[in-house]
Amino acid sequence: MRARRTIRTLIGCLLLSVAGIPVPAAAAGPPAAVGGGPPGASSGGPALVSSAVGASGPVGASAASGAVGPSGIPPLLDDRGRTLTLRGWNVEDKTGRGDQALKAITEKHFRDLRANGFNFARLLVFWDDLEPRRGHYSAEYLRRIERVLDWARAHGIQVLIDAHQDVFGPAFGHRGIPAWATRTDGLPFTPHPDDWFAEYFEPAVQRAFTHLYEDDDLRRAQAQMWRVLAGRLGDHPAVFGYDLINEPMGELRQGEDLPTAARRIERDQLTPMYNRLADAVRSVDDESRLFIEPTPIVGEGVPTGLGRIDDPGVVYAPHFYNAAMEAGADYDPSAGWIESYETAVTVYPRTYGVPVVVGEWGPLNNSLPNMGRFYRDALTSLNRYSSGWAGYVWCYGGGYCALDERGRFRTNKEQTATPYAAAVAGRVISDAHDPGLVPGLAPGQDPGLVSGQDPGIDPGLGTYRLTYRASMRPGTTEISLPPSASERRISVTGPAVADIRTAVAGRSHRVRVAALPGARITVSVTPVGRR
Repeated sequence: MRARRTIRTLIGCLLLSVAGIPVPAAAAGPPAAVGGGPPGASSGGPALVSSAVGASGPVGASAASGAVGPSGIPPLLDDRGRTLTLRGWNVEDKTGRGDQALKAITEKHFRDLRANGFNFARLLVFWDDLEPRRGHYSAEYLRRIERVLDWARAHGIQVLIDAHQDVFGPAFGHRGIPAWATRTDGLPFTPHPDDWFAEYFEPAVQRAFTHLYEDDDLRRAQAQMWRVLAGRLGDHPAVFGYDLINEPMGELRQGEDLPTAARRIERDQLTPMYNRLADAVRSVDDESRLFIEPTPIVGEGVPTGLGRIDDPGVVYAPHFYNAAMEAGADYDPSAGWIESYETAVTVYPRTYGVPVVVGEWGPLNNSLPNMGRFYRDALTSLNRYSSGWAGYVWCYGGGYCALDERGRFRTNKEQTATPYAAAVAGRVISDAHDPGLVPGLAPGQDPGLVSGQDPGIDPGLGTYRLTYRASMRPGTTEISLPPSASERRISVTGPAVADIRTAVAGRSHRVRVAALPGARITVSVTPVGRR
């Protein structure tokens, strides 16, 4: 209710200013219920961030995508027609099982996501934990998922529920499809402890995928798993959508090369599976989005063979990994991999008119010499065609973790925390961020921010400008600002008003803008002392 009053106040101030009536400074400044930062901070609390989920969260599937943009790919829309951008990270607990399932995930994960300006999390869940015995679903596991969703809601994070599998599941020492649903016909399996992805090409693993796709009873079991999951979680305010299966693979036929096999599997097995699972989800949840993935082979610049999924709420959700970089190689800008990937991955959404959200991305070794360039090139590419992404992975430590043990961004990952338009009430004309260095800092001098970026670099700084044509339908534009070393000024050109004019240093902010219908609006966020 406080958020609704805030928006009404903004619109009222806008109408007064257009009419030439002076607006009191208090009305134009940051209201008590509006501002950024984690809940409990002086500028906001749980009531605010909960309202943010209501504003940009789950919507009717009919509003999944809008008019085609400059990329030829439709944007992701909410039920009010606002253009959405999702930016965040995967959140996981792959080690905890049974009584320990999901215990590695805490409220801190979501508090820190919000504090760094993110609005999205892809939450890994496992069928083998949900249904450890056939037909017996774990009520405790569902309660633990709901607890995680409650934390996400409290901190304004929208969640994609990901039915995750790695190398099929526990029958092969991993997570995902239960052992009781694993059929290998006695084919061999040899572990590859130094190259786990190679295990996908073991005969037993490939045959298990074939049975999952083709056996009627396993088809029914997978559909029922989704009915249980979506039926229990679909009404939760934090749930944005469902990723129906992570990185699906399949069985190569004799004489078939990998790209040919991938296209056949996607066409003949994954497309029918996604249509079955869409029907299952829609029997209990007609609003949440359905995220579909190709095989991981798309990462090598191979267009998918997926066909049409007969649901208006489909989002294409490829992953963005390079085999050489996963094996430890540095990024080679001259190789053209990012360009090849973008060319391949955009064919499907252009053909079928669906938005794109990249479900996983990010290299293992971020400190190699060219990795700073990789993040700049990758983010530039992603911004051209996608409605958002989830990096891998939001945890505290080494490996793929975004943060170190102190909660500070690891090398180069700070580049993911930039200003962006989380929701635009209109048609985006341009959206650009010019990153900058921390003013007055010498190389090696630590700005000491919440996000903990590299010394002298502040991706939350620079100048951000959003230009859009306001919708004829009333709505509020929301801009997310990550923490910055500098105070920032928010200015609006055109008949519009922002709820805050100054973003203080050291914490995140959510700027809300109300505009007159049909007007051309430019919102600029500029560090103090810079024009």
